Amino acid sequence: MTNNNIDHFNRYGKEALYYHTENRNVHCVLCPNSCVIKPNAKGICNNRINIEGKLYTLAFGNPCSTHVDPVEKKPLYHFFPKSEVYSIATGGCNFGCLNCQNFTISQIGADETDNYNMSPKMVVDTCILAKCSAIAYTYTEPTVFFEYTLAIAKLAKEKGLKNILISNGYINKEPLEEVSPYIDAANIDLKCFDDRIYKKLNKGTLKPVLDTLLTLKKNNIWIEITNLLIPGWTDDFDKIEEMCKWLIENEMSEYPLHFSRFSPNYKIYNAVSTPVSTLEKARKIALDAGLKYVYIGNVMGSNAENTYCPQCNKLIIDRKGYHILKNNINKGRCLHCGKDIAGVWE
Repeated sequence: MTNNNIDHFNRYGKEALYYHTENRNVHCVLCPNSCVIKPNAKGICNNRINIEGKLYTLAFGNPCSTHVDPVEKKPLYHFFPKSEVYSIATGGCNFGCLNCQNFTISQIGADETDNYNMSPKMVVDTCILAKCSAIAYTYTEPTVFFEYTLAIAKLAKEKGLKNILISNGYINKEPLEEVSPYIDAANIDLKCFDDRIYKKLNKGTLKPVLDTLLTLKKNNIWIEITNLLIPGWTDDFDKIEEMCKWLIENEMSEYPLHFSRFSPNYKIYNAVSTPVSTLEKARKIALDAGLKYVYIGNVMGSNAENTYCPQCNKLIIDRKGYHILKNNINKGRCLHCGKDIAGVWE
């Protein structure tokens, strides 16, 4: 750690939750990586360190990124449209995605990034000052700054603010259950529906992410799902159909699904961008399977970024990028036919 980060750790250093000690090693049970961490070493996420048989988080009170964003950027299309959210992240991640867009902060620990000193109270106060209605834990992976997320979320809830998780869903059930009472919405990045690809592309596995979706649903948290289609990696239409069938079978047909366009990045720099035709075919598969709200992301001007009523098929939210041009939903219902539109609108 640099001198500044040592000073920060001395001031804000916090014992981690969810671990137990085995001799002088610690076993972290926050996420399915289940790291066994030797003295003075870090876990896979680079944010949890074993000091004399105790596990400490290096990500508390030291965000490396804060920003005011439209909620549509998360993306959340059915959660308070046009609202602004205060986004926050620390360094670190429990995945090692070959295509990571934020690898400069996600693939190093919070003790290696350029940070701000912000206590949980300062984050909440700044959100209120910025006139944001919610705090989004995003950009990297909020699981690896779990203690910080939990502390902020509790204070935010007391102040009437909403809390949003933008997550890969790779977290164990017990910590997810602990934070769930304070979370209002989540966008879960469901990377693909193939465990082999998950391991190779993301350094994770599929089942824990599906379990997270089920837990969030059980706890009545509004969910939207993002599926990035990477040519040659995650664009297998049979697997996309299998994913959609799983969502239907688990009563998630009314949660929005966002198919997102890939652009070459990080370690997958020699691939091509996702053809729009691939995204359109994936969307058709999802709609034919019975999903009600299916979107295409990262394709400016596509009609598939709009919301259509699943009953009368009329346009109810007209979007251009992150901007709302028209909203024909009133009190959660389509203004054309009166059908209830799934989401959190007011």
